[in-house]
Amino acid sequence: MSLLGAVVSDRSTDVLRTLRSVCATRGLDDLGGRLGRLSELVRWDMKEVAEALDALPSSGSNVQRAAHHLLEQGGKRLRPMCVVLAHRVGTPQGPLSADVRGLAVAVELVHAATLLHDDVVDLGDVRRGAPAARRLFGNAASIFAGDWLLVDALRRVREARVEGTLDRLLDIIEEMIEAESIQLARRVPERDASTGAQTVAPPMTVDDYFRVVRGKTAALFRWATWAGAKAGGLGTEGAEKVERYGLHLGIAFQLVDDLLDYAGDFEKTGKALFTDLREGKMTYPLLFARDADAEAAALLERLLEEGAPAGTPAGVARRTLELALLERMRQCGALDETRTLASEHALAAVRSLEDLPDAPAREALHTVALATVERER
Repeated sequence: MSLLGAVVSDRSTDVLRTLRSVCATRGLDDLGGRLGRLSELVRWDMKEVAEALDALPSSGSNVQRAAHHLLEQGGKRLRPMCVVLAHRVGTPQGPLSADVRGLAVAVELVHAATLLHDDVVDLGDVRRGAPAARRLFGNAASIFAGDWLLVDALRRVREARVEGTLDRLLDIIEEMIEAESIQLARRVPERDASTGAQTVAPPMTVDDYFRVVRGKTAALFRWATWAGAKAGGLGTEGAEKVERYGLHLGIAFQLVDDLLDYAGDFEKTGKALFTDLREGKMTYPLLFARDADAEAAALLERLLEEGAPAGTPAGVARRTLELALLERMRQCGALDETRTLASEHALAAVRSLEDLPDAPAREALHTVALATVERER
């Protein structure tokens, strides 16, 4: 269910064990041990969050079923874990309060809502290795399911009564929409199937990419860590430090996500290579290769001339170009550079917490940041 800590079932324990095995294979014994301690620290808190998510109504309309279809795929549950751990920095002991649990559930619902909407926009067929909700219940049901989860999330934050969290979440959602609009405006050309005409969009730059990442991904991590810190009783300065951690963690997380689009294993990621480009998205590994290597740039241009196939399977000719581009990306260092940059942001996240009390939750947040870079799904 969770990559790093929602160890509430045999399945999620297996995922954690897999990550620890990866650490052992790479000689990362210390990180493997830290993951074990993280598992024990969040076991019961995350069990309560998972139970609250499971309790959402599911037997009614296609809208509810579409929402549950996505939630039942599990996911990493990293954002709610950030709420829980940030809370535990300020409140190390005692049961998880209903308010904190509400905030943790809310951030996962907002994230799930964005995924349901994204799959409609991107014409995505697969999500987390299973058919996307839109394929089973239709685009309209998927959109309304996202809206339903978003309203439920906002209601939970309001009911939690933690000062500033609702206003801050509304601002964060606005940031996410703005980031989506930038990404939409920079989508690679799409060819109209009936006329052959291509849309024209300004090319995505590295600066554009990071504007999107900060707004689309890191903003919600920022809210998760800030809200958890506020609920845990940290003062303004402490909450800002934990929020800064969330910013860097979110950037590192997205960089690794984008790396796995070119270096991942479908059996682990549930996502075919080059999915992002086929959906019209230019991400950091591709942008680095385009700007650093003339041959990679030429191969990319040939792919773009065909137009993005909007999530449809690649033909033989296109697949040959993709594999050639992937080899150039490896040779010019684009994949290594992406992981290096993710590591730098993970370390920046860790440094953000240096002046906070030395507690198990702070060590756990360190572990989350470091493990994010090593993940394979």
